[in-house]
Amino acid sequence: MRTTRTALTLLAILSLARGAALAKEPTAASNSRESMLVTVAWLAQHLSDPGLVLLHVGDKVEYEAWHIPGARYVAVSDISVSDRTGGGLTLEMPSAEELRQRLAALGISDGSRIVVYPGKDWLSPATRVMFTLDYAGLGARAALLDGGMDAWVAEGHPVTASVPAPGAGTLSPLKTRPIVVDAGRVREALGRPGFAVVDGRSVSYYDGIDTGGAREKRHCTGHIAGAGNAPFSAVFDDDQKLRSPEELAALLAKAGVKEGDTVIAYCHIGQQATAVLFAARTLGHPVMLYDGSFEDWSRRAGFPVESPSR
Repeated sequence: MRTTRTALTLLAILSLARGAALAKEPTAASNSRESMLVTVAWLAQHLSDPGLVLLHVGDKVEYEAWHIPGARYVAVSDISVSDRTGGGLTLEMPSAEELRQRLAALGISDGSRIVVYPGKDWLSPATRVMFTLDYAGLGARAALLDGGMDAWVAEGHPVTASVPAPGAGTLSPLKTRPIVVDAGRVREALGRPGFAVVDGRSVSYYDGIDTGGAREKRHCTGHIAGAGNAPFSAVFDDDQKLRSPEELAALLAKAGVKEGDTVIAYCHIGQQATAVLFAARTLGHPVMLYDGSFEDWSRRAGFPVESPSR
């Protein structure tokens, strides 16, 4: 029995290492700050490009009142699946084929250049969309508008209430990337050289002062034992712009991330953590998302949790 358990553990470690290696496959250019962000000036110059797909992430009412001309509305729920009534998990990745269909419905084609921008205070949903595009193999052709809608308006560019006519794109079968992991993979990564497990929730949840989850199904109090903390809210400044590389490196270092580490992030349900992963990608780190996040971890008997406040 011990031999079998040891062999299974070794297989899990090798699988995790292989996933980390595959996660490094994109070129440095596709994982650089310059390729992952576009400025308002760039977007204004390229707004009429025929291959551009512009996605507005925010409140639907806000979108219908005003948005950047040509932008399509996307909600996180449009490109994820949730099982709130059946006792399942919230905000999980769809199957590759279902995700392909949903992305194509947004007008995305094989040759599209995709720009995602957040409405006011919608940064982590926007980074979740960015992460999903990266998972779908489209990360090298997707960028986030630095400063979002607020920066666009502040620089005096036009907005509209006119909604583009719907039209599906032509998208080939996805070549998904191995950057989504489960609880077992996270557990194997804890304390392993080359990996850093990072909690992207606010400090009050990480420290166990507050407890997340729905009233009828609360999460555990505290955090995954051995995980560091890099609050998602610290990734962007008050103007919704990505903080400097130096600031982001300091934020991750405080969470225990070392140079070259693969960053595995989680949060409540897998949204806030994507802001941390976006920051890590701009610094050149391979990244992985624990999609089930603390919602899933809290349901697993014997999976270690610690709470500094207790």
